[in-house]
Amino acid sequence: MRLSAATFLVLGLTTALTGCGALKALEGEPDRDVFELRPPSDTPLKCGRGRIAELVIEAPKARGTLDTERIMIRPSALQTQYLPDARWGDTVPVTLQTLLVRGFGAYDVWTHVGRAPLGTAGDYAIISEINDFNAETQGKGAIVKLTVDAQMVREADASVVSRGHFATTAVSPSTKTEDLVVAFDQAGQQLVAEMTGWGLKAVGVNAARCR
Repeated sequence: MRLSAATFLVLGLTTALTGCGALKALEGEPDRDVFELRPPSDTPLKCGRGRIAELVIEAPKARGTLDTERIMIRPSALQTQYLPDARWGDTVPVTLQTLLVRGFGAYDVWTHVGRAPLGTAGDYAIISEINDFNAETQGKGAIVKLTVDAQMVREADASVVSRGHFATTAVSPSTKTEDLVVAFDQAGQQLVAEMTGWGLKAVGVNAARCR
């Protein structure tokens, strides 16, 4: 059976594409362990009052080096690197957004806590910007540093109800991935606890009285 020129062209393209795919797989990024952070608690907390409002947690802003799933570590103030064998389950902004949704959602103050309103608009929204979400090497270990600026906004008139600056740290005894992730988890839980306490205070609720 004689093959036409068109058939030879199709076979050639198929072979070339298959070869490119194999080459891409060989040159692909290495497998990385995936880690997720935890909120302070998922246990429902009652604050002794009725549900007052719907809260929307908008995705935090972050510069390009932080808007990634990679875990950042800084050997110096001006140098940015990433752990080669690990990553977050989502980008850093989505990771923090998830923690805040879970953190605020544990309190019975809100009619709804989510990434988007149930209707056209929520009652309150938290908008924020991540300035630090990294580990800084120090001696044989590292210090995890998380820094966030946030605003609580009333959606009805777009007025800022409260502003907050949050900075938490945790010490890692080494630069091993498992030690660094534990330190990130500790700093993250502290950060979310401070931000939820601030957010509740902005609407007249004392988080310390919630059980």
